[in-house]
Amino acid sequence: MRVRRIGAVMIAVAAAAASLTACSGDSDKFVVGIKFDQPGLGQKQPDGSFKGFDVDVAKYVAKELGYTGDKVEFKEAISANRESFIQQGQVNIVIATYSITDDRKKKIGFAGPYLVTGQDILTRADDTTINSVDDLKDKKVCGAQGSSSPKRLVDKFGDAWKGQYLTEQQGYGACLPLLENKQVDAISTDATILAGFATQSPGKFRLVGKPFSEEKYGIGVKLDDKDTREKLNAAVEKMFKDGSWKKAVDANFGEFGKFFTTPPAVERY
Repeated sequence: MRVRRIGAVMIAVAAAAASLTACSGDSDKFVVGIKFDQPGLGQKQPDGSFKGFDVDVAKYVAKELGYTGDKVEFKEAISANRESFIQQGQVNIVIATYSITDDRKKKIGFAGPYLVTGQDILTRADDTTINSVDDLKDKKVCGAQGSSSPKRLVDKFGDAWKGQYLTEQQGYGACLPLLENKQVDAISTDATILAGFATQSPGKFRLVGKPFSEEKYGIGVKLDDKDTREKLNAAVEKMFKDGSWKKAVDANFGEFGKFFTTPPAVERY
């Protein structure tokens, strides 16, 4: 009877361990949520590799945490699912043009910021009617679902404007053909995102160049994971100091790199 009881206990323990392994997945992988469709920031290449400033930051901080090469796995994170990915443990961190806001800090933790930009406007090169945010009051604008950028315009112009002029897509990549085909008049979000798209199609689009917000890009982690957050902060500061940050800026933003010459101060809380 005792042997049977011990055997049953061992089977139960083994089953629990197997269940835990199945739930946690490959613990040797460091999974980073990034954008897949944003040139200059996070973009999946035809060969399956990834390129962009956020990608460079992700690889750098992952290395500082002990993960390199195939130990780093990238998972697509769109604006609308970044918080749920972190909260549900589908990723270790999110580096996806993720602006630090007080509201978001109630749900997740942030390391950084690793870059500061501002909301700007992209329009067609031949459209001279849009030169500031005030000019969008009677223009059709495209934004991304889950992003704070459309909300800022709705706060400025009102719900009636939203119903008549705002179009929201899953990502800014889906906004670009709408702008090119004159289905919308402008795309409005962070200058870094807009600059990345503009450099892909020389001569087609114009960046207005008058930011009307301050966007602090942070690295999203679980709300209570202060240890990882502090390690990430240390990694970001090291990237600033050893020249890797400036190298990544120049490599990914080209002529627009002149707008991002000074690393921001890391904000610990």
